[in-house]
Amino acid sequence: MIDFTPLFRGSVGFDRLATMLEEATSTEVGGYPPYNIELTGENRYRISMAVAGFSENELELEVKQNLLRVSGGKSEERKEERPDFLYQGIANRGFDRHFQLADYVRVENAKLENGLLHIDLVREVPEAMKPRRIEIRAGEAGEKPALEGEAKQAA
Repeated sequence: MIDFTPLFRGSVGFDRLATMLEEATSTEVGGYPPYNIELTGENRYRISMAVAGFSENELELEVKQNLLRVSGGKSEERKEERPDFLYQGIANRGFDRHFQLADYVRVENAKLENGLLHIDLVREVPEAMKPRRIEIRAGEAGEKPALEGEAKQAA
């Protein structure tokens, strides 16, 4: 485990970055359930998770501070119904998987079809954060730009 504390002693407001670095260096146990992350369009993404054997009410999605948490667990009554398997190759164990979302990424919807949980994400950057083009005007040397208040007084 790497200690990132010295990197953040002289910085302010980079709390999430520290958390992301620590999470990236920690090893996640197991690869269950398997998942894909797709780019489905400009600023659109989809996470598809293989959750065969789980119903909608046994899955839970939660977004909190740019962290998407997907968890699943069998209900008590379904655990009691479990037959005696001669061979069990389909994992039905509970899981808890986390995805770090970038700023301005929100979950648009989620649906379960054919054993796959599809989570659609969209990045919506606010107008104030988008790049904008600044017009460069030609001016005469020595000309002082008029301030907004001065322009109103002259009128």
